[in-house]
Amino acid sequence: MDKVKAKKHLGQHFLKDESIAKDIADTLSLEGYNDVLEIGPGMGVLTKYMLDKPINTYVIEIDTESVDYLNAHYPKLHGKIISQDFLKYNIKEVFENKQFAIIGNFPYNISSQIVFRVLELKEQIPEFSGMFQKEVAERICEKKGSKTYGILSVLAQAFYDTEYLFTVGEHVFNPPPKVKSGVMRMRRKEDFNLPCGEKLFFTVVKTAFQQRRKTLRNSLKTLNLSDNLREDSIFDLRPEQLDVAQFIELTQKIEADGI
Repeated sequence: MDKVKAKKHLGQHFLKDESIAKDIADTLSLEGYNDVLEIGPGMGVLTKYMLDKPINTYVIEIDTESVDYLNAHYPKLHGKIISQDFLKYNIKEVFENKQFAIIGNFPYNISSQIVFRVLELKEQIPEFSGMFQKEVAERICEKKGSKTYGILSVLAQAFYDTEYLFTVGEHVFNPPPKVKSGVMRMRRKEDFNLPCGEKLFFTVVKTAFQQRRKTLRNSLKTLNLSDNLREDSIFDLRPEQLDVAQFIELTQKIEADGI
């Protein structure tokens, strides 16, 4: 098997620039964990640089053709290839309760879902980095006041410090995507426990941004808040005007209101 054919339904665009692959591999600090999971390794352009590092590298790949290629070309991966869908697989079967990092050139059609899955697993994932569609990478790292600031920005930044690292052009992929790519990194905060109910926090953020042009007084109507609480000046703001700390403060006020 010489090469794997990129499959459109899996959102595959194989990176062919070795220096970029090495730069992505170098985004992880390798501190605070002994294991790394690469999502969607394809033909292993990033994997080979991870295998050179003093860390246990596992890969998870849904494409059986890619799994066969990796088994044939990377003997160091034997026993460490998980032929599953990351979004559906119970990762504790491999890592139990251990800390591990995640890296990858993520399929653009499911990249946001991957971030939400990482947030579900945040207790075990101190570091997460990789390549996304440029707009998604920027959104994750965006600060308040921007049109691209949204649900993904607030939820990721509530638990992680996010950093946009560099942009990658279309020509370094086979086949080339129609958009530019961006590499970003998330490092879990030292204290990532919220001082409010996490489930309610997620609900408040998601509900607020579903009608992002409206003030919070209108967008959060479905939460049945008391008239007294809705008079608070924070409800005069639109969701993109609140940073993470203000969303936490808003959630605390709603909790105190008896929701």
